[in-house]
Amino acid sequence: MAAYVAGYAAKSWGVTPELSLLLGMLAGAALGFVIGSIAIRRQGIYFAMITLALAQLVYFFCLQSKFTGAEDGLQGIPRGRFLGLFSLDNDLAMYYFVFAVFVVGFALIHRTIHSPFGQVLKAIRENEPRAISMGYDTDRYKLLAFVLSTALAGLAGATKALSLQLASLTDVHWHMSGEVVLMTLLGGMGTVLGPVVGAFSIAGMEHYLADQVGEWVTVIIGGIFVVCVLAFRRGVVGEISHLLGRRKAETAQSEVVESSQA
Repeated sequence: MAAYVAGYAAKSWGVTPELSLLLGMLAGAALGFVIGSIAIRRQGIYFAMITLALAQLVYFFCLQSKFTGAEDGLQGIPRGRFLGLFSLDNDLAMYYFVFAVFVVGFALIHRTIHSPFGQVLKAIRENEPRAISMGYDTDRYKLLAFVLSTALAGLAGATKALSLQLASLTDVHWHMSGEVVLMTLLGGMGTVLGPVVGAFSIAGMEHYLADQVGEWVTVIIGGIFVVCVLAFRRGVVGEISHLLGRRKAETAQSEVVESSQA
């Protein structure tokens, strides 16, 4: 939805790229607030099914709306000039622009996780009844996390629309949500770098293997996902962090034993 809003604003209203991204984020946050207000009332599989059903509702809305271009998508989105100075029509300039957006988004996520707000979210994840007993309004915190998540997803969608100059139904289909979940599970849930590693891995395989094996790339990615789930349940980054933490603990324990013997 953010891709459509940002693309429409850039194409029809002629707004600058930074304003297009801002409008996309606001669209994502607004949609997240509506969906989150409904979805956070449930947990587990019920939460997933509610979000999936509402996502399909958004898909059919985009399919029927005129401003989205329906099945043809929103094409010919202008990249514009960043801050009115730097033209993004050059692919290299667009690359650095997207990289800067990624760095800002990643920094925001890192700061949020290590803020008091992020610590409360961790407490809710580990033991929600205890967080409630400590006086925290867990529903409000979960809704804020949901809105923040959708705002960042909106930033990604808006950036993709400007980069590819296209917003299509593929971006709204449930398959896109499944791909993001796959990236997160592959890289490692509960880690900062996990989703980044998963995104690079999945996107890289889709890009480089598509010319080699064609449609079989989906089967290959599925097989890799199954292997990772069975062998690396914490994900790639999660397993590496776990091994490093265990090795650090063993080293510290051995040093304590040696000092006690001395």
